[in-house]
Amino acid sequence: MGIGPAYAIPEALKKAGLNTDDIDIYEVNEAFASQATYCCKKLGLNPEKVNPKGGAIALGHPLGATGARQIATLLPELKRTGGKYGVVSMCIGTGMGAAGVFEME
Repeated sequence: MGIGPAYAIPEALKKAGLNTDDIDIYEVNEAFASQATYCCKKLGLNPEKVNPKGGAIALGHPLGATGARQIATLLPELKRTGGKYGVVSMCIGTGMGAAGVFEME
């Protein structure tokens, strides 16, 4: 468990016709510090773009509320910074991952 975002993020970006450099903010769930670090390094993400307001380790959230917490953090931060694209991603038990791409209009 844990490395799913390293595979889900590129797949979501491909479907959106974007690459990692196009994204202004990444909300990558921190199930474990080592898991989040691995995913970000594997994808070559700019650390300044990842969880700029703190992730799950800093903010916490109830079990099952990962996506809601990430989106509630991502969208206001995109608005505040004038960013256009954001990505949320999380790991799921048994090694799976999920990711979504958001565009501010």
